[in-house]
Formats: sequence, C-alpha cells, structure tokens
Amino acid sequence: MSKQGGKGAAGKGKKPAKAGGDDKREDALQAVIIADYFQDRFRPFTLDKPRCLLPLVNIPVIEYTLEFLASNGVQEVFIYCGTHSEDIEQYIHESTRWSPNSAISPFSSLEFIRVSDATSVGDFLRDLDKRSLISGDFILVHGDLVANIQLDGILAKHRARREANCDACMTVVLRSVGEEPHRAAKARGITPVFVIDDTDGRCLQYDEIHPLMKDRRLLLDPSVFKHGSFELRSDLIDCGIDICTPDVLALWSESFDYELPRKNFLHGVLKDWELNGKLIYTEIFENGYAARASNLQMYDCISKDILERWVLPFAPDSNLMHDQSYQKVKNNSFVESGVLVERGSKVLQSAIGKDTSIKAGSVISGSVVGRRCQVGKNVKIKDSYIFDDSTIEDGAVITHSILAGGVKIGANAQIPEGSLISYNVEIDRDVRLPTKPPARISAKTDNGQPVENDASLVGPGGKGAVYSVTADDSDSDSDDEGDGDPAQLQNNLIYSLEGLNISTLSVSTLASEDDYDSDEDDEHAGYLHAGDGQRERLSSFTSDDASKPDAFHGDAVNGLVDALRGDDNADFDSAKLEFMGLRLANNASDSSMRRAIAVAFTKRAAEMLTPEHGGLEPAKAAERVLKDKNGAVKFIKDVGVGGDDVKQQTEFALALQKGLVSVRGLEPSRAGTLLAALLQQLYTLDVLEEDGILAWWADRRAAEGDTMTTVKERCKVLVDWLEEADEEDSDEDEDDEDSD
Repeated sequence: MSKQGGKGAAGKGKKPAKAGGDDKREDALQAVIIADYFQDRFRPFTLDKPRCLLPLVNIPVIEYTLEFLASNGVQEVFIYCGTHSEDIEQYIHESTRWSPNSAISPFSSLEFIRVSDATSVGDFLRDLDKRSLISGDFILVHGDLVANIQLDGILAKHRARREANCDACMTVVLRSVGEEPHRAAKARGITPVFVIDDTDGRCLQYDEIHPLMKDRRLLLDPSVFKHGSFELRSDLIDCGIDICTPDVLALWSESFDYELPRKNFLHGVLKDWELNGKLIYTEIFENGYAARASNLQMYDCISKDILERWVLPFAPDSNLMHDQSYQKVKNNSFVESGVLVERGSKVLQSAIGKDTSIKAGSVISGSVVGRRCQVGKNVKIKDSYIFDDSTIEDGAVITHSILAGGVKIGANAQIPEGSLISYNVEIDRDVRLPTKPPARISAKTDNGQPVENDASLVGPGGKGAVYSVTADDSDSDSDDEGDGDPAQLQNNLIYSLEGLNISTLSVSTLASEDDYDSDEDDEHAGYLHAGDGQRERLSSFTSDDASKPDAFHGDAVNGLVDALRGDDNADFDSAKLEFMGLRLANNASDSSMRRAIAVAFTKRAAEMLTPEHGGLEPAKAAERVLKDKNGAVKFIKDVGVGGDDVKQQTEFALALQKGLVSVRGLEPSRAGTLLAALLQQLYTLDVLEEDGILAWWADRRAAEGDTMTTVKERCKVLVDWLEEADEEDSDEDEDDEDSD
C-alpha cells in the first residue's frame, strides 16, 4: 500500500516491532537507496524497466545493492523511486527475501518513497530531510551499486569522529585502484580528484579530470594550504557509498540549488566549510570490490568481473537468488538446470540461464544469455548480453551488443558491435545492421506507443525502428532539434574505450577562464599539474554530474578551440577522441555535439579576424580554420554534420550561422561575410553539398530576427552562384540527352 504525503508518496512495510524497539530505533543503521538517476543512458531499455531492475549477469541490479546493505548490518531501508516506481515496489513485494512481510528479510523495515515533482537527486534528499525519517547515521547509495566490501571498520571510524566533533557529518568511501586487473578498476572516463589531509583523511577539495580539457592544471583553493601536508589523489574509484549524519540532509535543504552529489554538494560544502563548519572525511579501502553500473561501459565491465569471479561472493554459481541453479562447468562457464547444449557447440567464459537451448555448431563466448532463450545452429555470440525469452535463429552473428527480452534475430542476420536492441524487437533474416553508427532499436516510442516499423533497418518481416532521444530528453536547446542519425556514435565508444588513449592532462577546476586570470596573481593560490598517462576508471557520481548540457558545451568548445589554436600542424584525431570521450561522459545529444563543433570553429575563425590573432580577411580565416589542422575537415563531416543527408547539412549550416551571431563584438555584416566564406570552403571540401546550403537558405529559422537576417543576406552571392551552377548542370544534362 502507498500513503500520500505532500509532494511524495510512501509505501511502507514493517515487521512487527519487538519489545523495546522504540528505544533502540536511534541505534538502528539506516540506508537510503536512490533508484532514479534522471538520465537516459540506458534507453531504450529503461522505457520498459528501470535501470535497477535490468539484469546484470541474469540478476536484477538492485539485488546486489540490497545484499551489500544486508551484509553490512543495515536494518532500515528507504528506497527513493521516480520513474517505474510501481515496477520497483512490485518486484520488492514479490521477493521472498526482500518483501517487508517476509520472515527471512534481513531488514526490520523497508519503505518506498516517491516524489512526484523530483528532477534530481537533490530533490530526493531535501524531501527526505522534511520527512524526519532519519534518526542517526545512514548509508547513502545508488540502486546500481555492486560491492562486497565490509563497512564495520569504516563505520566505527565515522562514529568516533562524530563523537569527537559533531561537525564531522560525512564519510566518503573510496576504493584505491591499485594493481588489480579487474575491468571496473581500469574503465576510463571522468576521473574524480580528491584533495585529502594525509594526517586524518579529511577531504579538503573535490574536483574532476575531464577527457577534453587541455589546461593541465588543477586550481587549489587557498584554504587547502592552511592544513599543511595533503595528498592529491586521482587514483580512486568513487563507488558512490557515503556514510552520513542527519546534518547532511540539512545541508542539502539549505542549498536548494544543489542537484548532484559530487559536483554540487561535495564541491560546494568543501568550498564553503568555513561558513557551514561541516567536515567531510574519506576512507580508502585497498581490498574488495565496489563499482556502479552507471553507464553501458560500466555495465559491461562489472558483468565481466562477475563472470571472472572478482566480485565474490557474487558469482553465478553462488546462486544469489533462491530460484537459481547455476553450476560451474568447463571453459570457465556457468549454466543453470535445463540448459541444452548440443554436440558441436561451445560455451566459453559465459553464463547461460535456465531452459535455454543451444543447437549444434554455435559458439558463445564472453557473454551472458538469459532464461528460456533459443539459440539456433551455427550462431556466433561474442561479448554480448541477451535477456530472457530471446530467439537467435540459425547462422546469426552477434558481437558486443545488448539484446533485451523477447528479441528475435532472424537467420543469418548480423548484429555488429555496439548495437542496442530493446524489448520485443524483431530483426528479419539476412539483415545486417549498420556499424557506423551502430543501431539502437526500439519497438516503442517514449510515450509507450508502438513505433512505425522501419523495414529498411529491421527487414520487411521485422519489428522496430531507430530509437532517437526526444527533444525533451536531449541536452540541446529547444529550438535546435537533433536529426537522430549520428545518435549512436557513443555506442562504439561505450564498447571501445579500452582502445582509446584518452589523456588525463586536463583538470576541470569548476572555475571559468576569468577565475584563472584573477587567481594567477594571488600569492595564496596554487596550481598543480596533472601528469601524463591514461585515466584509470570511471567515477560513479561524476558521470551523473557531467550530464548537464552547459558543462558539456563549455568544456567541448574550449577544448576544440584550444586544439585549433595550436601552432603545430598535428593531426586532429586526438582532439576528436577527447571530444567523443567528453560526449560519452556527459551523454550529450547529437544537436549538442553539432552546436559545440560549430561554435568552436566559428569562434576560432572570428578570432583570426582580430589584429591580435593575425587580422586575416574572412576568406583567409575560413580557409585557415578548416585546413590548418589535418583531420579537422573530416571531423566536421563525420561528427559535426554526421552524414550526407540534406537535413543534417542544413542543421550544421544553421549552427554555424548561430555560432557567428553569438560572437561578441563581431559585426553582423562581417559575421555574414565570414559565414559565406566558411560555407564556400565546406562546399569546396565536399563537406556540404549545394542542396544542403540551398536548404539552409530556404529554412525560415535562418532569418529569425534582424541579426540572423543580416548575416544570412551576406551569403546571397554564394547562393546565387550555387543556383546558377545547378541550372547550368541541368542544361548540360539536357544537351547530353539531346546529343544521344
């Protein structure tokens, strides 16, 4: 049952209280699970199920989180739900282990809390403060946590600090990367940087290393130096485990604009500690496993780690759920009862669910296959994840992809690396899905309605269409709709980050360029340079924090402009890799990528017009900004434009126009001349075709407002020339036909 309470609703389930239970409530260890992430990284799968119920090695992710809390003596659990709250509640209530009414539940109470108008983790925690449900120390985690560490010692230290100083309000639990070869420790992405007092573990500052930034400097707060000796640690996995006092909730309530646990809350509280007086500490453990399945890359890493027994006792043959029956067999594989593997087929380092059949000649390696799946003859499945009740017909090939439940893959179909195929999609026989970008296919729209089947993609007998993030879910401006075609660029990156050499040269300092300028002369300010090398793993909370469109746009534009300003003629490939790494970390939309690229190139071109940057004429500036860097033109064509489609080219031309209009101090007439030069260069370089430029000219958005109109009109000479050339080509074609 659920109770309505103000903005939220709570569904409670509690065991009968024991005598004296009220007196001991204050001593009960409580935990809060955040089960909504306000992201779309797992779409289209999360159209049908919340992320915490998606199978991770054939077990819903939240099972790992609950087992972790139970193993650490948690007695009271609060689960904050957003989307799919009914599904989560139903799953827990039907569980023989976790149901509040279950005799074997390790928790004395488990309560669901829904907040109808929540848009961030901050909204959840401010709501929790209003409810006054927290009576003492509590553990804050996300519903995608997989961990086997014991918190007894860390809890004891936290309580000792709290008793010695009531302002010690929070302990952040971190994992040292060390030399462990498991994948979660080596995953790459945004890297958290903790500045820690090496005498007592107090956290003095929090920051992040982004893939794209090239400044190489971390701006240390002057107050850090008052603490004497300290360490700057960028070798830590932030697994999203925080031990908190109720004061943490009060801090969230006091800062109504905080949305994210790390970039907003942790950074802000540490920065303002002299005002709020609160102290935050870190505890770093060396042994054990902890990571969040916070994106598809981490989902892949953790799945492999479980299969390779890095997360004991969480291994398939531990049979975490009561109805499982896995046994370890040869070739480091795990199979449940009822699995039929015909002679001549192979299962290598994989897990196969109950009642699945695999016919002769098939090879499954490094993969997880759910229950009741039918795998035909001579099928090849490599490094992939196939949910329950799916059918793979004879001769199909599936490589490093995810197939949700009820999917049907026709005979001899090919599913290439990075494909995401959602629930109940059907791929017809002999279909080969695209590789660039890899397909993301759904059978339903965002509002739950069936899609119009795309026969060109899934075949004439198929079911489903390309899933594109809608305007409401994207990071784009409302008037800049994405076209959807390059939407899958991140999928190859998701599955191929191990092959990227993304540099950790740059540190995002949460400060603007003006902040740097004003602080360089401050005798108390200090800079530390980040060393060369590869990033070691993905931060759990920073991936949430990076999802803001402004964060992506600013960092992306600055990084590209820095690359374009370089004096050398180095290839643009490294800048492209860093840009795509940042795009992945922020989950930025296609229109956000297009806008950032257009703004960066127009900003640099406009810069070249100024005396301090050469004072070039517009035609020369346009040529230089495109040709000075090897690979820059290809980057614009592949990522900025995204294809040969007229609509894609129109959108990029419009983005260039808007980029020039937004350049401060650039007169509209001069901006129009520069735009004409850029469009002419892009036409000459075969990036934009005449149809694309002419479609931009005819688009009403190109003439919205006086400034946009002025800039557009400066391109009339180019447009007239293109139209005349088109007419001449038509006349020549007619003459050729007559001569024939």
